Amino acid sequence: MVKQKSYTIIWDIIALDHFKDILEFLSKQSPQAPKIVKEGVLSRLEDVKKNALIFELDKLKDLSKKEFRAFVIYSYRVTYQIKTDTKEIRIIRIRHTSREPFGY
Repeated sequence: MVKQKSYTIIWDIIALDHFKDILEFLSKQSPQAPKIVKEGVLSRLEDVKKNALIFELDKLKDLSKKEFRAFVIYSYRVTYQIKTDTKEIRIIRIRHTSREPFGY
């Protein structure tokens, strides 16, 4: 049996900035919250590295574009794009689910 190469996670700079802002905001609410959210998101991304199709199609994108997927954890929606030719997962957005999406 041939082991399939896992994907590489690449963060869009804006998504990474938003993630840092989220963690900073949470640190003002609770000392444990940023660690819990960060570990939860990163753990889910480890699952994505092994199986990029594990999560549903991003319903906020045109559903014919099958390379865009999303998951929700701790009320944060993480959207990613699958680049099969380069074996990359691009994290393109992270936002709280109560916020309206913009720029789609």
